[in-house]
Amino acid sequence: MRIALVQQNIVQHSNGNDLEANLNRSLDLVRQAAAEGAELVLLQELHRSLYFCQTEDTSVFDLAEPIPGPSSERLGALARELNIVIVGSLFEKRAAGLYHNTAVVLERDGTLAGIYRKMHIPDDPGFYEKFYFTPGDATFNDGHSGFTPIQTSVGKLGVLVCWDQWYPEAARLMALAGAELLLYPTAIGWDRNDDDAEQQRQLDAWITVQRAHGVANGLPVLVANRTGFETSPHGGDGIQFWGNSFVCGPQGEFLARAGSDEETVLVVDVDTRRSEAVRRIWPYLRDRRVDAYGDLSKRYRD
Repeated sequence: MRIALVQQNIVQHSNGNDLEANLNRSLDLVRQAAAEGAELVLLQELHRSLYFCQTEDTSVFDLAEPIPGPSSERLGALARELNIVIVGSLFEKRAAGLYHNTAVVLERDGTLAGIYRKMHIPDDPGFYEKFYFTPGDATFNDGHSGFTPIQTSVGKLGVLVCWDQWYPEAARLMALAGAELLLYPTAIGWDRNDDDAEQQRQLDAWITVQRAHGVANGLPVLVANRTGFETSPHGGDGIQFWGNSFVCGPQGEFLARAGSDEETVLVVDVDTRRSEAVRRIWPYLRDRRVDAYGDLSKRYRD
């Protein structure tokens, strides 16, 4: 299957966000990916706007929208026009005072195949996401887990979001539920006050942990990160997003990787049959000691 990742440089003006320009740019880059034969296109986290979580500001909630809503409908119309599957990332208004960081999956016919609400929410300097986002539901009314793949015409997509990518439990639960690909729309970058060595350690850790999810679960991993420098709206240091979007195979092997400071559409062919072949020689799911893992449901084992 030919897939594409969109690594986008977000438009910013002195008066703030240009939501229309950024969404239009996302759609243009999806068109470019489809022109190169992509059947599945993954956009980066919160691609409509600047990364607004650098500060806490109640006026920012005005950026949120319902799902289904205007942006998901435009993504769906493009998916239908191009006959592809699109994974987008939106700031969802679920109800007054209840907001989520939500990935949407649009099917080839333009319908909403499913959504995933980010489960792990960070709260660090420059990444004040707990102020804005409610964690996704652990279980839904029909009993299925928040870590449930979304069935599409190109396979069962294990969609997770950014901070989720550091948690092996999230990737494992998606794999156990039958995910055929792991997808991570992302917004992560450097504090420019950190020295070069620290920046390199952070980037290496980010890449390594996600490749390890591919190895541990015998699945391809798709990671779309944003790029470029985004200033902080209230005079902070800003964030240099580090790009490096990549695709790796079920043994963690790089299939494609973008640079750190360039907007790009990364297109690559993924052999979806390799996962079964790899799992036959590395049968991690067979050898799991599920009878001994009860303590994983605890916060800490005292």
